[in-house]
Amino acid sequence: MLLAAALGALVGLVLALTGAGGAIIAVPLLVFGFDLDLAQAAPIALLAVAASAALGAVLGLRAGIVRYRAAILMSVVGSLLTPLGVLLAHRLPEQWLSLVFALVLIFVAQRMFLQARSELCGVPPITARPGTAACKLDQDSGRFRWTAPCARALAQAGVITGLLSGLLGVGGGFVIVPALRRSSDLPMNSIVATSLLVVAIVSSSAVLGAVAAGRLEAAVAAPFAAGAALAMLTGRLVAGRIAGPRLQQGFSVAAGLVAVLMIGSLVV
Repeated sequence: MLLAAALGALVGLVLALTGAGGAIIAVPLLVFGFDLDLAQAAPIALLAVAASAALGAVLGLRAGIVRYRAAILMSVVGSLLTPLGVLLAHRLPEQWLSLVFALVLIFVAQRMFLQARSELCGVPPITARPGTAACKLDQDSGRFRWTAPCARALAQAGVITGLLSGLLGVGGGFVIVPALRRSSDLPMNSIVATSLLVVAIVSSSAVLGAVAAGRLEAAVAAPFAAGAALAMLTGRLVAGRIAGPRLQQGFSVAAGLVAVLMIGSLVV
């Protein structure tokens, strides 16, 4: 229990300090720390991700920066696709599943490293050009003007998030945040808060499915999730002082090394 709580705390702290994508290390920590296969580790990781993301989403809702209608659309679509991801996770050979996860981890690490480097160089992040965003905010109401292109862009992000959550046990913030950047004119704090609500809902649906199927290792999951949630709260208190692009680059390098270790374990 102590080991599970400590590893969960590491996940929560990384999530608080690095933002979307940081919780992807939950699965390899569980795989290496408890000798679980990836399909067993996925729902435990998602429980921790759901608990941590829910805390962030509640804070965003209280601040009024969550676009909850957009979050609900992505969450509903994602939750419908999550069972398909879970089914594939239990049908695919463990070696192939681990390889897919390692490749996704490399992708996330590379993108986080490049984003941090761009920030250090003063290069603005890639966003929708003014006037071209599929999802545009109404300046009077502060809500999206709902159009078919907007709904389609959000639904596509939900599809990818749901599949990856079920298949690999990842929250999907690394999918939602760039999707909202490219398809909307939301400010960054609203994008992150909206993403956290989607991650919390989609991850929770996957966890409930695992509980119903008897696939959740409760003895590991409970302390792991509790450690993640508490560290997430603590990390947010100090994130403004110690978080930054250098820390994100350090995490991305560490995540890349973990991915290499996962691939190496498949070869040996």
